[in-house]
Amino acid sequence: MVEERAETAHPSPPGGGWVMSQHWNDLLFAHWRMPAAAFASRLPDGLELDQFQGSAWLGIVPFSMDRVKVRGLPTVPGLRRFPELNLRTYVRDQITGTPGVYFFSLDAANPFAVMIARGIFQLPYFWAQMNMTARGEREFGFHSRRHLTRRPVVFSARYRGLGPTRQLVESRAGSMEHFLTERYCLFTRDPLGRLLRANIQHAPWTLEHAEASIERNDLARAAGFDLPAEKPVLHYSRHLAVYVWAAEFVAARVARASAPVVAAG
Repeated sequence: MVEERAETAHPSPPGGGWVMSQHWNDLLFAHWRMPAAAFASRLPDGLELDQFQGSAWLGIVPFSMDRVKVRGLPTVPGLRRFPELNLRTYVRDQITGTPGVYFFSLDAANPFAVMIARGIFQLPYFWAQMNMTARGEREFGFHSRRHLTRRPVVFSARYRGLGPTRQLVESRAGSMEHFLTERYCLFTRDPLGRLLRANIQHAPWTLEHAEASIERNDLARAAGFDLPAEKPVLHYSRHLAVYVWAAEFVAARVARASAPVVAAG
């Protein structure tokens, strides 16, 4: 298990071209402090759990996504705007120590987006009936019910951002906010259990403190977690443009990085 390593500055864009661009809007970050033992045997080989203040963290993030584009392809019908919801924790590559996000589930209201994400990135996406309704300035109602499940998987909440503060104008290295949000790759595994990594690039997060009333939350239970009784740590962010690179097998990526360079004769 990794604990509170020093972070580097905002990373430069990775080599090669991005394969997908998208905008994330009106995000709630709800994080629960969890014992590391809760994640035992839940991560793929090659990853280790990242911790902050002696604890692992489980996050639920509802938001809306729009302007989704796969590079080189025409705009996909229905991808103009739709809600999304994810359940995640924080990890590091055991070889390089690179910090990233590991998703236990992602729910989206658009079946095309679910197929694209499962096909290109091998992410555990689920199709869900979802709606996100603005209820005031920086205030939203969010409801999700997953399709095609034996037991209902419902998330229902109301949340609002409390406005910018000097403390959170930009999350700084070493802070909880930086640990929970400033991560520039995601890890997943293919159907054979092999580890993949996809790089992402965006501007640093601009965060606000938030309030939330979570009326129903089946996501953690559906993934095999029991949430603690304590209230989650809450943050809100208004908007972010994101670029995503293709997922690569981690072993292949490491092999290429370590291969000797032969000069042309």
